[in-house]
Amino acid sequence: MTFRPYPGLTIACALLFLLLCGLGTWQLERLQWKLALIARVSSHMAPPPLPLNAIQAMTTEEAQYRHVTLQGRFDHAHEAYVFTTDAGAPVYHVLTPFILGDNRVLMVDRGEVPKEKLDPATRRSGNVSGPTRVTGVWRVPDAPGIFTPPPDPAHRIWYARDLAGIAAADHLALAAPVVIEADSTPNPGGWPRGGQTVVAFRNQHLSYAVTWFGLALCLLGVWFAYHISKGRIALK
Repeated sequence: MTFRPYPGLTIACALLFLLLCGLGTWQLERLQWKLALIARVSSHMAPPPLPLNAIQAMTTEEAQYRHVTLQGRFDHAHEAYVFTTDAGAPVYHVLTPFILGDNRVLMVDRGEVPKEKLDPATRRSGNVSGPTRVTGVWRVPDAPGIFTPPPDPAHRIWYARDLAGIAAADHLALAAPVVIEADSTPNPGGWPRGGQTVVAFRNQHLSYAVTWFGLALCLLGVWFAYHISKGRIALK
């Protein structure tokens, strides 16, 4: 039996093989994390709405994605608009301060409107005044990323649910750094359209893991084939 692999090439291939296996293992760990996240969100979304005091007694992770019911009134004069897309079409989420009975303020994402309904004058009936009840999903929104465009405060348009920035622009003190995503209960006139909470999570970690492990096996096969072709590995 002949076994005389090239040292330099073998070391380089061994390091690359370990790297590919490490990436595959990392994706398997991400898979377990994603499955646990999906299970947790599903369990939080299933129960009926909780009162605000019950939600606030929970940790941030426990409260995330739970339904909550609020009593108070909207401050429609301080609407903010967050640009996004829905089925490829541009839409704006209407974020409105909600004043509770004790004058604390939370931010409610009332749902989305198309560009032609961005002006509140085009949907007056939907901006209900006076005491009201809101049921929605308790969310800690993602922070703006490094590629998030800067906001347009003059037109009250933002490109992420930057609660700190929105609150600062209107000199608001929010009771919690969360947004309540209103449920699909129709608003008068149909706008804003609630029920926009996204609970589907992309999960391709298994396919990524298979890809990395597959590349590792291919590298191993190439290493063997090359050395066999050079007569450095042979069975006698």
